[in-house]
Amino acid sequence: MLKLTQLWQRIRELSGDDAYERYLAHYNEHHGQDAEASAPLSREQFFKQWQDSKWKGVKRCC
Repeated sequence: MLKLTQLWQRIRELSGDDAYERYLAHYNEHHGQDAEASAPLSREQFFKQWQDSKWKGVKRCC
């Protein structure tokens, strides 16, 4: 069962499905204790920002 859990975690990592969890872990580690830091993004805000940065604007070389 452990191997299946590890495989599932790896699939989530490669597909980006765990991006929000990794964002929260980073936020808590680097910004969680800072009283002046803004609150972390909600799941919806995070994915909107991620999609906007990925798809908005010109994404070509010429």
